[in-house]
Amino acid sequence: MRQSNDDLLDIEVAYATPDREIIIALKLPRGSTANDAIERSGILRQTPEIDLAKNKIGVYGKLCGLDHPLHQHDRVEIYRPLIIDPKEIRRLRAGKNQSKPK
Repeated sequence: MRQSNDDLLDIEVAYATPDREIIIALKLPRGSTANDAIERSGILRQTPEIDLAKNKIGVYGKLCGLDHPLHQHDRVEIYRPLIIDPKEIRRLRAGKNQSKPK
């Protein structure tokens, strides 16, 4: 039995590195989770560096778990680990600015 388009969600799965951006559009049945979207997208085969035990995920910038239920037009984002803590970056910038003559 085929599902009607009313029963399907339009979802995107996104992952970006400094060199490239991957956005995969797919249709999933209502009741699908973020994990379902990631698995169905095939992104894990394209990007072996992704480890869902380590990489955080979210929907439109809000962190969520793999079991997060999806809604129409959601964008599941897979985040890379931070190289440096944002607080440390601000400290380093503040230190550079203090050493400059006014």
